[in-house]
Amino acid sequence: MTGERRSAEGRRDETPERPARSHRGSRGDRDGPPLYAALDLGTNNCRLLVAEPWHQSFRVVDAFSRIVRLGEGLSRSGRLSDAAQDRAIEALRVCYGKLQSRGIVRSRLVATEACRSAENGVAFLDRVRHEAGLSLEILTRETEARLAVAGCANLIDRQADGVLLFDIGGGSSELVWLDFTAEARFGGDPTRHIRAWASLPVGVVTLSERHGGVAVGRAVFEDMVEDVAGLIAAHADWTDLDARIAPERYHMLGTSGTVTTLAGVHLGLARYDRRRVDGTWLADADVARMIDHLLEMDFADRVANPCIGGDRADLVLAGCAILEAMRRRWRCDRLRVADRGLREGMLTELMIGDGVWRRGNRWPKRGGGSNG
Repeated sequence: MTGERRSAEGRRDETPERPARSHRGSRGDRDGPPLYAALDLGTNNCRLLVAEPWHQSFRVVDAFSRIVRLGEGLSRSGRLSDAAQDRAIEALRVCYGKLQSRGIVRSRLVATEACRSAENGVAFLDRVRHEAGLSLEILTRETEARLAVAGCANLIDRQADGVLLFDIGGGSSELVWLDFTAEARFGGDPTRHIRAWASLPVGVVTLSERHGGVAVGRAVFEDMVEDVAGLIAAHADWTDLDARIAPERYHMLGTSGTVTTLAGVHLGLARYDRRRVDGTWLADADVARMIDHLLEMDFADRVANPCIGGDRADLVLAGCAILEAMRRRWRCDRLRVADRGLREGMLTELMIGDGVWRRGNRWPKRGGGSNG
């Protein structure tokens, strides 16, 4: 997979292995690789990828990401606020314009935790259909976890006995245990190695709203970690993993703005660079050192850091607390950083379903396909 973008925090019926709709545009009469689109409306971000098949992967040809904070205040009120809905719809209109301007063969457009948990989530998606022209499906938590695995498969070390994959979102955090000890390590669908999965009802937005995200000292941070540890015990009480895990034979794989931020700070980047961050390995000691480093920063320092910035300065330590709770429960010697995830998983499954990597260069015309 190629193409550069920056990842930020984030993430019904199971039928949509069929995408939501087809979009045709001004480029639909040109020959060339077909274009596919994946849109993820999460608790914090609205993100779109448009890509074309490229060898046995794909190449990103357009991308969009905007922090909309759709879940702002949701943990207190149980509802999506009017202001948050307005921000999200404005971003989705931009996505609609991008989709209309290209000949998209197939697309999948999804919403995650904020719309899953809000009592007015379905009503909001009706509003999206009328005001932004897009039909979004609400993913189940299990599907979200599976797609995260599909999107990060290329970064899994198949020599390991197992992998603990996590996706720290805005309103929920997905956790997947992949076990390679019982089956062949190479080839095939990586999701067949899923031994267990869990969705924690906490993300960076909900945790920072609960404990505060601006002035976060050691005491507040430890309260956050304890909060998340209780949720792990309730939702991912994996005693089999506790007994099996060996730090040197397992590794973590993180797909979230939390881990990309830690990697960017660790690398000392003057400007976030996805090409340097995606796939980076961090030793466990490096992770601990970066968390301590962020805890030593005040809010102004976090805002000034080029890998954090004002949009995420009040969220990053909540993400670190979620990661720290995982590290204390399941220690691994290495963490691999993924600036990829749900959208890449959707694109991969759409292209596999169409068999595009078996067709060579005999591409259909763009815009000539359908979702049926």
